[in-house]
Amino acid sequence: MTATVFIDGEAGTTGLQIHARLADRKDVELLHLDDSERKDPQRRQAMLNRADLSILCLPDDAAREAVSMIEDPNARVIDASTAHRVADDWVYGMAEYDAEQQTRIASAKRVSNPGCYPVATIALVHPLVEAGIVPADWPLTINAVSGYSGGGKSLIAAFEGEGADNRTTDNFQVYGLTLEHKHAPEIHKYTGLKHRPLFVPSVGRYAQGMIVQVPLQLSAMPSQPTPSEVHAVLVDYYAGRRFVTVASLEDTSAISRLQPEALNDTNELRLHVFGNEAQGQVVLMGLLDNLGKGASGMAVQNMNIMLGLDEATGLA
Repeated sequence: MTATVFIDGEAGTTGLQIHARLADRKDVELLHLDDSERKDPQRRQAMLNRADLSILCLPDDAAREAVSMIEDPNARVIDASTAHRVADDWVYGMAEYDAEQQTRIASAKRVSNPGCYPVATIALVHPLVEAGIVPADWPLTINAVSGYSGGGKSLIAAFEGEGADNRTTDNFQVYGLTLEHKHAPEIHKYTGLKHRPLFVPSVGRYAQGMIVQVPLQLSAMPSQPTPSEVHAVLVDYYAGRRFVTVASLEDTSAISRLQPEALNDTNELRLHVFGNEAQGQVVLMGLLDNLGKGASGMAVQNMNIMLGLDEATGLA
């Protein structure tokens, strides 16, 4: 029997991307509301309770409201907002998090889709904390740049819009300067670190694509690991995974410039270890599409897992 899927917030940036990935599929049936009904609470509630699985592409408060509307105990939800990412009664929707996470997602009623910055950061750091390479109390710093699509319709309008009132001429912006970015609690929880990392995000004048950078002073760490030892942990951790790959040290060493748009329109996450063994330093880097593995692609991957389909269906 074909599963029914409802995208609540289908007109938003992530919702449109998910719809595009599902529109031609025959193994799921998309449920829709007319434009005039999308803000009607009763029609939304009916659809949330009718669908086998709903994907919430809403602001945080609206996502919480949507969950409160669900009365059918069998209705399943993927929330793409920040609202439930650190909630104990939700399963974190990162199938690659550990060996059991895909099984947890498959049986869950409530799954929180990871944020774009966190999925790369967690993929880089969590295995190293688990292995004891990075001490749990290590003071971690994260620098990252995203395309402006990550800021949703308002930021897209600021970079692409007509007229001078709301349009920016900036080519690059650093933001989150209060050091209270909404992704920080998620990064803290799922990296396994005792102290919240220092997270410095930025946005560039390009639509989509992302690089997350985690510098590590290996010579200052208790075990003084080498770049190759760091790389080996990541390679072993993600062996056999479909959507997370660790570039070889040889391939990485041949790169003189890394640009953030290389994996656009994919659900891929590529990890690099840029190292200088003589100086005892590495910079871990995660490359991904902030609208793919960082949002809609990950949501479709989670949907596939929850519906008992191959996780890569529709994501080639």
